Amino acid sequence: MPLREPMRRFAPGQMDGVDEETATYFRDVSDHLHRVTEVIDNLDGMLSTAFDAHLARISVQQNDDMRKISAGAALVVVPTLIAGIYGMNFDHMPELGWAYGYPFAVALMVGVSAALLWFFKKSGWL
Repeated sequence: MPLREPMRRFAPGQMDGVDEETATYFRDVSDHLHRVTEVIDNLDGMLSTAFDAHLARISVQQNDDMRKISAGAALVVVPTLIAGIYGMNFDHMPELGWAYGYPFAVALMVGVSAALLWFFKKSGWL
């Protein structure tokens, strides 16, 4: 690239010390230099495009991974929340005196987890 300007000045033979006979050779070198710089510019553009495509692919993969991690966390957090509420030892919870309170809490945890699992599989997160 830095040789473009000197070759542009040497090619017409307008510089002192450059004969008309050698000016044709400088024009030839200038032409080759111009072709090489075009090839380099094209290769640089293709390399930049390939690099951008690779970064986009990595970003998509990271997004998929984050979705799977979030879905897994939701499958763990919801039963933990329900167990935490039922394990608070309150005196005035209606379910504490109910004979089916424990099976209801377990069924609720399993049901919500199954519904989340179905939803995440249907949406492609898992």
